[in-house]
Amino acid sequence: MSKTWFITGVSSGIGRLLAEKALSRGDHVIGTSRNGNALPDLRERHPRHLRIVGLDLKDPAAVRAAVDDAFGRAGHIDVLVSNAGYGVFGAAEETDDRQLRDIIDVNLIGAIALIRSALPHLRAQGGGRLLQISSEGGQCAYPGFSLYHATKWGVEGFVEAVCQEVAAFGIEITLVEPGPARTDFGVNLVKTAPTPAYQDTPVQQLRDGLDGSWVIKGDPDRMTTAMLEMVDRREPLPRRLVLGADSYANVRQALSSRLSALEAQRAVALAADFTDSELAGLQSKPASRTAVDARPA
Repeated sequence: MSKTWFITGVSSGIGRLLAEKALSRGDHVIGTSRNGNALPDLRERHPRHLRIVGLDLKDPAAVRAAVDDAFGRAGHIDVLVSNAGYGVFGAAEETDDRQLRDIIDVNLIGAIALIRSALPHLRAQGGGRLLQISSEGGQCAYPGFSLYHATKWGVEGFVEAVCQEVAAFGIEITLVEPGPARTDFGVNLVKTAPTPAYQDTPVQQLRDGLDGSWVIKGDPDRMTTAMLEMVDRREPLPRRLVLGADSYANVRQALSSRLSALEAQRAVALAADFTDSELAGLQSKPASRTAVDARPA
């Protein structure tokens, strides 16, 4: 049976490829782009199956309105893909307040607004599938991409919590973590003005690599095929979908390093708790907010 998709950022890259492949097999696609006239070639070929909505992800109210309208028109949406986003490259102190605010508004707040807006509709229709396009940069980090990583690590934490909140409603969410891929990501990268102090640091080394020496192995065609195949399977969606050899290697190294560091601190971590005898004494006294507060820091 055909599916109905809602995909943000369909004008290029992963979003466009997903839309093309879904349309080619007879699915319906509601796509968003800052330019409401995006994809004229696809609209001409699929006039009854593709609708483009102009949307600025910096405006949470507009995101909510677009999602409400999409569900109202379609009746049922099978797959939502939160794909729109971009990167900022430069040492943290080279970035300015506008660059910080803009990337958080789009990559983090925009993604959160989309998911929050979709959840009531997905609950009402008895479930659905949602793909949040993250990155290997949601679990590891490169020097020079601090603002980008802040948004990806942020959205991954949000999704980790939401998955647990909505699983009982038949709503499944996957964090898709591609490695570097041959899309327009590099072309659309916002770059800061280099600071001489960082000339001989990893930031400059990566800046030089971005100018042509970095070999990008990720194939967006194969990546989007893997996403489609995952969505079509009957079994529950995985929490994460890692795509690309570089992503696999880098995420594995990051997780292994963090686990090793955690194990090395085991004794220090356990020593920070009350002892059993101290807890027994505390339980016999009137409750103290300081003593029993179990909220996360």
